[in-house]
Amino acid sequence: MVIPTKHTNFSESLLGFGYYVLTQLQSPVSVDDLWKQYQIDYKSEKYFARHSFDNLLLTIVFLYSIGAVNEQNGVITKCS
Repeated sequence: MVIPTKHTNFSESLLGFGYYVLTQLQSPVSVDDLWKQYQIDYKSEKYFARHSFDNLLLTIVFLYSIGAVNEQNGVITKCS
């Protein structure tokens, strides 16, 4: 689900997950490190919606398509 509906929480949507990803991009990070940080935050209940690695990749593609992130040599950065 890309956008939330009345049956889906914002955090469970890719749009909500995109917000989480953007908050984690204070400095350039690899996709693997981003996934590890999400797993830590999920286990410690800092982010309560469960997502798969595929959802992370879809979210990064979505953020790239709207110009919010950039990728170079396997490193994701937030666009200004």
